[in-house]
Amino acid sequence: MKVLDVIYLLLGLMFAAAAWYNLHDRANPKHLKRALFWALYSVTFLFGTWLPPFLVGCLAIAMALLAGIGGLGKGGAAEPSEQERSAGAARLRDRLFVPALLIPAVTVLGTLLLQNYHPGGKPLVELKDATLVALGVSVVVALLAGLWMLRQPFSVPLTESRRLVDAVGPVLALPQLLAVLGAIFALSGVGHVIADLVGRFIPVDSALAVVVAYCVGMALFTLVMGNAFAAFPVMTAGIGLPLIVKLHGGDAAIMGSIGMLAGYSGTLMTPLAANFNIVPAALLELRDQNGVIKVQVPTGVALLAVNTLLMYFLVFRY
Repeated sequence: MKVLDVIYLLLGLMFAAAAWYNLHDRANPKHLKRALFWALYSVTFLFGTWLPPFLVGCLAIAMALLAGIGGLGKGGAAEPSEQERSAGAARLRDRLFVPALLIPAVTVLGTLLLQNYHPGGKPLVELKDATLVALGVSVVVALLAGLWMLRQPFSVPLTESRRLVDAVGPVLALPQLLAVLGAIFALSGVGHVIADLVGRFIPVDSALAVVVAYCVGMALFTLVMGNAFAAFPVMTAGIGLPLIVKLHGGDAAIMGSIGMLAGYSGTLMTPLAANFNIVPAALLELRDQNGVIKVQVPTGVALLAVNTLLMYFLVFRY
């Protein structure tokens, strides 16, 4: 078993716990649907590496049907009272941020260590998985730190994670589904169609025009699909590799990194990026469901312009 599989195993156990708690939440009239939804989702993490792709696709369709027909309702998990939260915040003060700050710190440190740690001449994890594994380890470290600080039993993270996933709901699975959709688009040749359209309407001999088309296309495709990971394979296959890299001799690494940032600019401006823009509004009980997006639009436009300029001035210089 790979190290990354252990991270997926932990995630699967968390969703399995959410299914278990929902199964026994008889006060919720839709507790069986919620339990089945999170149970199916946990199976994709626990056994997804070994299951046939067709079966995983069937599980995804079943989850969509459960969420789409009648909805899953609201979770009934109890949460601490406002007085309890205020008392805890007053007692811990700035130490409350320690677990949250441990996650980026351990992730960066772990990524650097894993990339350079080769016991027996072989890497402990694949280079492409180093950051993801480090992120998983950092979450475990932050969890243990939080349990130690708050003097809570290990059952508390399970009940609280159940409350959080119930609050977010099926939207939690959206990033994975959209990333898969992007891969399907890439395999079905959508990138070649985009390349043909760009060749017809944009002067491909102009490096600036090609860069603008790629960056703006990444943002627009992300607006439509809600996920830069879904936009990346399509736009890179259609514009990035054939035009920026092969035709104009651009650096593929710079193109990819800045291109993703251009896509993230679109993430700030679309309700389809529900886990970033709609879920926070719901959790914070904002009056305007699109309030987060409205505040982020100027930032998203500015970031898109800056990333486009950065790519033009950097991608052809190395």
